[in-house]
Amino acid sequence: MSTSRFRSGGRDKCRLHMVTWNVATAEPPENLNSLLHLDVQPPTDLYVIGLQEVSATPLRFISDMIAEDSWSHQLMDTLAPRGYVKVTSIRMQGLLLLVFAKQLHLPFIRDIQTTYTRTGLFGYWGNKGGVSVRFSFYGHMVCFLNCHLAAHMNYALQRVDEFEYILETQDFDIYNTPHIRDHKIVFWFGDLNFRIADHGMHFLRSSINSERFNLLWGKDQLNMMRAKEPFLQEFEEGPLRFRPTYKFDRNSDAYDTSGKKRKPAWTDRILWRIKPKSPPPEDEDEQASTSTDDGHDEYPIQVTQESYNSDMSYGVSDHKPVIATFSLELRKYFDMQLVHVSPEGVWSADQDAALNYTILEDFMSSTWDWIGLYKVGFKSASDYEAFVWVKEDDVPEVNDVIQLSFNKDEIPLLGGQYVLGYYSTNIQSIIGLSANFQILESKRAVMEGLVPDNINGLNK
Repeated sequence: MSTSRFRSGGRDKCRLHMVTWNVATAEPPENLNSLLHLDVQPPTDLYVIGLQEVSATPLRFISDMIAEDSWSHQLMDTLAPRGYVKVTSIRMQGLLLLVFAKQLHLPFIRDIQTTYTRTGLFGYWGNKGGVSVRFSFYGHMVCFLNCHLAAHMNYALQRVDEFEYILETQDFDIYNTPHIRDHKIVFWFGDLNFRIADHGMHFLRSSINSERFNLLWGKDQLNMMRAKEPFLQEFEEGPLRFRPTYKFDRNSDAYDTSGKKRKPAWTDRILWRIKPKSPPPEDEDEQASTSTDDGHDEYPIQVTQESYNSDMSYGVSDHKPVIATFSLELRKYFDMQLVHVSPEGVWSADQDAALNYTILEDFMSSTWDWIGLYKVGFKSASDYEAFVWVKEDDVPEVNDVIQLSFNKDEIPLLGGQYVLGYYSTNIQSIIGLSANFQILESKRAVMEGLVPDNINGLNK
């Protein structure tokens, strides 16, 4: 295996599927297939799902700290059988942000960090604010920020102030991207709560019913604020060619028929920002030691929004979900895992099994690192069948081949398709995955009556 980290050329395309949805404390619907575009071709590489108003009563929130919330469970149950693994998640009261990736990408998602900022009710209860996830994707620094900003028509300026406060105060323990705007790409999304100003209800309804949405764009508060605020102008958004997603009667496509008769609005939005190129330094000597954008131009990334729409088929909330899909065309900084892991010989629960691992490149390894045995279709890094600690006495050198053993009592009796994953405690992610391999059904499984000893006339 080549030890070069850098690709000789060519660009790869990755498909990103993003969802924002204010779920208004509802439980998840049974079928999320439409929301996730599960049968799209080519298949999605990354899912990023931002929810607002996930049920957050104090008792419920405490129980969710112990066991994951129902939305996370439903999303994992839907995506795991299709080969998507939860990379990370963060929750702040009703705000929830989840990232899923196809299994093959896991070793190339590194430096994962999450944080949050409270803004609502003086920041005390956390009913408003932002949660973010940042990570390196094949060496490109990306950040996803899910926000729920102040409500009501008259608070457009406060919403802008809250967003600016979140941008300025969130920080990460990463030397080259300590703040949100240091990342090569930032996706800003959520229930941003901007309304449509000035127009009366009759004009609003008439424009929506005739699908002349462009008549409303000029009075959309976010569009108006972006025209005034330079820092907002750095963010891009696709055209709003879908019906405003707030406020609906539940289980209905009818806008608010209650006594309040709230005006329809595009409260739920997905925007993105490409980091501007650094201006060249004035001093030529300084230029010699400072490369534009940290030298990252050698490995560019291009973002193309392919679709931006709402899904009217879901009625559990008074908001409709908004979905955006993107093509990320990128040149990878590296395409080699930090650790090579492989099973050795035949695996079954009839005898102890062996595996080898080799560190291919220096990283901050730890004696607390471990190698997990995962059933193909696993949900997250903690969803292992069994694990072994890496060598405990000293950290191995690069290219040393280390052999470890799994006790036969920890190997699944019924066998199946499995994969080994090296989990780094410092990097907080799986940084090495073996190829999928077969664990054979054990003789003990027959003896213990887990399977019949005669299937289709064949003796086991």
